[in-house]
Amino acid sequence: MAVPGDPPNGTPDGTGGGDDEFRSDEYRSVVFDEDFVRAARLQEYSAQERMGEHARAVRSRSIWSGGTAPRTSTPGRGARQGMLLVLLIATAFAVAVYMGLRNPYVPPPGGPAPALTSTVVPLAPTTAVPGGLPPELFAESPAADYRVGAAGITLPAVRRTHHFTDVQVVTALSIAKDYLVQSSLDPDVLAGSATRPVRVLLDPDQLAQFDRSMTSPSGDGRHAATGWLVRFDPATAVMADSRVRVSGTLAFEEVAQEVLEVTTDHTFVYAVRPATGAPAAADGASLFTVRRELRLRFDRDDLSARRLELASAYVMAGPQDCSADPAGGFRPLLAGAGPTTVGPAASDPYASGHPRRSAGLCGVLAPSATPGVPVSPAP
Repeated sequence: MAVPGDPPNGTPDGTGGGDDEFRSDEYRSVVFDEDFVRAARLQEYSAQERMGEHARAVRSRSIWSGGTAPRTSTPGRGARQGMLLVLLIATAFAVAVYMGLRNPYVPPPGGPAPALTSTVVPLAPTTAVPGGLPPELFAESPAADYRVGAAGITLPAVRRTHHFTDVQVVTALSIAKDYLVQSSLDPDVLAGSATRPVRVLLDPDQLAQFDRSMTSPSGDGRHAATGWLVRFDPATAVMADSRVRVSGTLAFEEVAQEVLEVTTDHTFVYAVRPATGAPAAADGASLFTVRRELRLRFDRDDLSARRLELASAYVMAGPQDCSADPAGGFRPLLAGAGPTTVGPAASDPYASGHPRRSAGLCGVLAPSATPGVPVSPAP
C-alpha cells in the first residue's frame, strides 16, 4: 500500500527497506501545521551576545592602576585622565602658594617683657615760683603755643618696616598715644585716685612690677610710680586747670624682627594750686612742667591685644625741692615759693631734642622754663 510521500513509481530498487524505512515511518506522525511554521521566528544573536560571559576576555587597565590601557579601551581616555591629574596637582600648588602669600609665616613671639628701668629727676627753681591765674601763666610761658590735651600728641608719617605693615605701625602709634593720654592727662590718674586706665595698657609680664610701684613706690630705678605715670601728691597740690598744655614727638623703628619700638618725647605743663588745707599764696595757681621720654615696645601679640611694654622712662619735673622724693608722686613748689637747694646741672624741660641726663638725683630748672622769660627757637 502506498502512503503519502512515496515516489510515484514506488521506491527505487536498492534504496528502500531496512532501518530507513523504519525511520520514515517513525517521523510520519510528526506533522507541522501552517500556524506552527509561521510562529517559528528566527532570532539572530549579535557577536557579543553569542560570546556571553566571555564578552571581554581582557579588561582595560585605567591610568590609576599603573598600566597602559589595551587597544580595546576608548581612544584618548588615558591621556585625558593624565591631563586631569596634572591639572589637579597644578591647582593644589597654586592654592598653596596663594595661601602662603596671604598668610605669611609669623615667627613666634619673643620672651617675657623686660622690667621697666626709670629715672625721675626733680628740677629745683633758681628764682621764686611765679603765681597767677592759669590763662595768664600759660600765655607768659614757653607753653603759650602748645596744644591742649590729646591734641598735642600727634602721630608722625607712617610707613611700613621690613617685618611690620603700615597698619601694624599705626596700631603701635595709636596705643602709644593712648598710653600718654591715660598716664599724663587723665584727671583721676593725676590726682592719684586711679591706676587702672594705665594698667590695662601694659603687658601682663609687667603688671607685678607696676602694682608694686603703685603700692610701695621706691626710687630704686624700677619701682617709681612717677616712672609709669604722672601723679601729684594729693596732700601737696591739685589741678587748677584741666586744660593741660602738651607738645612733643613720636617716632618708631623696628629694633628686631619681632619687635617694634616707639619713642615718645613730650612736655606736659600743668596749672596747679595748693591742696585743701595746704597754705595758699595770694597769687593762686602756678605752673608745673613734666618732661617724659619713654621707650615703648610692641610684639605682634601686643599689637593684637592693644597693649605695650614700657622699656624705659626718663622724667624731669619741676619746680620741686631736691630734698623731696618724687617716686611716689610729684610735690610741686607752689606760687611764692623761693629757690631751694640746687642740683649739679641746669635742665630745660621745654628744649627740643634729647633731654640732658642729670648726673645727680636733682637738676636745676633752667631760666627759660620760667614764665615770662623768652625761649630762643631751636636751630
